[in-house]
Amino acid sequence: MQERHINRYQYFEEQEITTQKYVLPLLQELKSIDESTAVLEIGCGEGGNLIPFLNLGCKNIVGIDIEEVKIENAKNFFGEMEIDNDVKFICDDIYNISVEDIGQFDIIITRDVIEHIHNQEKFMNFVKKFMKSDAKFFLGFPPWFNPFGGHQQVCESKVLSHLPFFHILPNPLYKFILKSFGETDSKIEGLLEIKETGITIERFERILRENNYRKDKRLFYFINPNYEVKFGLKPRTSWKLFSSIPFVRNFFMTAGYYVVSQNDSTS
Repeated sequence: MQERHINRYQYFEEQEITTQKYVLPLLQELKSIDESTAVLEIGCGEGGNLIPFLNLGCKNIVGIDIEEVKIENAKNFFGEMEIDNDVKFICDDIYNISVEDIGQFDIIITRDVIEHIHNQEKFMNFVKKFMKSDAKFFLGFPPWFNPFGGHQQVCESKVLSHLPFFHILPNPLYKFILKSFGETDSKIEGLLEIKETGITIERFERILRENNYRKDKRLFYFINPNYEVKFGLKPRTSWKLFSSIPFVRNFFMTAGYYVVSQNDSTS
């Protein structure tokens, strides 16, 4: 486990840096962002991804996360900042939130979230109600079969936290290895849940088609933008030809960045 998994303020700052450098420009290619832009982040954690939008003057910003401690951290971190407008943080399951509660948005973000969600088909359909007709929806996630797609970097064992690909082993063997290296029952349970919800590029794109989303922008990374602030590695996008090979690409792409919108027929 790395320091960033314990020091939540460090993680908060890392979120801000990566979104400022790599997520925001991607969105700005497709949509003008100013103080009138309404922004929603689902699975916001401590809210660091929202800082770049705050810096652009956005007045209507909402972050939702199911974990109470993360929302409390977000409120504390934002409370220490000198800002002119409030960012609204909600601790709840997104399925308990209605449009009447928070309205509709110009931009919706989920970064490193969808791979943790059960029934992603249901989620992608549900989110549409919060999108204005011309809204842009950013999603970034690590494909399941990539070297660390199982999030094993959170393991307490230094060996396992640096061991690639072992998360794709059958469940009994995977669990045995985790147990043998001293991981706690709660950590093992969490990693097995990630194994249940991990998502491939092909499955994600099938969900987009089934829910009538249009792909406005797609980038695959050999080196995840997150790795720049974590490890000092410069992000590298994939060669177009290589990233077009179904299934195989999942083993080499450490991140997929998508901006999607609703097709006109659903607007």
